[in-house]
Amino acid sequence: MNAFIQELFHAGIYKRSQGRITRQVTWVAIAVVMALGLWRLSLMLKASDWELVKNLNKSSGFCFWLPGGLLAATLWIAYRLVNVPAFADFLIAVEAEMNKVSWPSRAELVRASMVVLFTIFFLAAVLFGFDSFWRWFFDFLNVFPHKAHTEAAMAGLGWGWKTLLSVIPGIS
Repeated sequence: MNAFIQELFHAGIYKRSQGRITRQVTWVAIAVVMALGLWRLSLMLKASDWELVKNLNKSSGFCFWLPGGLLAATLWIAYRLVNVPAFADFLIAVEAEMNKVSWPSRAELVRASMVVLFTIFFLAAVLFGFDSFWRWFFDFLNVFPHKAHTEAAMAGLGWGWKTLLSVIPGIS
């Protein structure tokens, strides 16, 4: 743990020319995840009902400088994290392995994607058939006697895309 803390205050780049792309992508991924989380924190602080937070927001813009300060610290920690020797060596090895991968051609990628899409739609049709059969079978046996009442209630509610979207907060 002591070595990690010392590494946080070291400004050098470990093995500068190796694994550069993987390290940059990792840093950006950490930065985006943390920025989104801190943006959400900022929104929560603005809408807070706590008196202390309300007073701090009025006097000093607490809901902006706290997430901003945390973001600056997070960006530095992410920068240092991708340069910690053990983690940097792992990222260098990942990039070396990715360079060995035999990537498919565009035509091969399209063919493989079409096979996957066909399989998905075929299995969806099979499951729809099974579901339809069992629904018909249970209706025939009258297993669900309140079916008419449920269908009438759903028809009265107007179930559809607008109803589904209206129950999601923030979408009107």
